[in-house]
Amino acid sequence: MKFEHIYKEAAKENMPTLLLLHGTGGNEKDLLPLADMIAPDASVLGVRGNVLENGMPRFFRRISEGVFDEEDLIFRTNELNEFLNEASEKYKFDRHNIIAIGYSNGANIAASLLYHHASSLKGAALFHAMVPRRGVDIPNLEDLSVFVGAGKADPLIPAEETKELIDQLRDAGAHVTEHWGEGGHQLTRDEVIDAKSWFEEKVIK
Repeated sequence: MKFEHIYKEAAKENMPTLLLLHGTGGNEKDLLPLADMIAPDASVLGVRGNVLENGMPRFFRRISEGVFDEEDLIFRTNELNEFLNEASEKYKFDRHNIIAIGYSNGANIAASLLYHHASSLKGAALFHAMVPRRGVDIPNLEDLSVFVGAGKADPLIPAEETKELIDQLRDAGAHVTEHWGEGGHQLTRDEVIDAKSWFEEKVIK
């Protein structure tokens, strides 16, 4: 299969599979503690990005900080979507019941899945994400629930960027839950707790 990954089967039947997508420099195991906090009974598919930037794994190339290589982004998004098809067959989980949990670069590729493949995810928790692409027609996302976690003092992602992402997702029909912390680009306990509430109330309701 095309990605280094780790898979853990659900402790309970009919639970979603959590697609774990790390930030720059992470790996397929990075977000396992996050998954345990948000949905300990769910299946887990942790994936390592295929692109290296100065030796650090990422999910797609960038031209500079905050400037994506759009051609590579599209290619890598399609590659990840195809991997999910293959993984669901190999591990026998429901292809239509995948919830992405992404941080930073991982959240950006998760958002790109939503922008390019309407049926790729049932929902997503996007921690510190950016708008993946502009000037594209986003599919109908009316059946999707999305959590967006952001820091008001994030030095890498201006608040207006996050608000634009939220607006675009809502315009496409997605049900978006927002968390705005006072901190920067790092994950906080408060937003993880809010993400757990979102998962329990909006995803497995």
